[in-house]
Amino acid sequence: MPTDVEVTHINLNDRTVEGMRHKELPIFSVQYHPEAAPGPHDATYFFDQFAELIEKQK
Repeated sequence: MPTDVEVTHINLNDRTVEGMRHKELPIFSVQYHPEAAPGPHDATYFFDQFAELIEKQK
């Protein structure tokens, strides 16, 4: 993994990387469906972060 990329999500079953973010650029990604989380607000933080990045880039 490049030094400017941070792993943010790891699969608990097989330890594969499921999320990452760039430490300096407004880039992040996940490889799962955050809206399909068990609870109604479990992924709210993720969508809040996305909205924040959009506002900063305007």
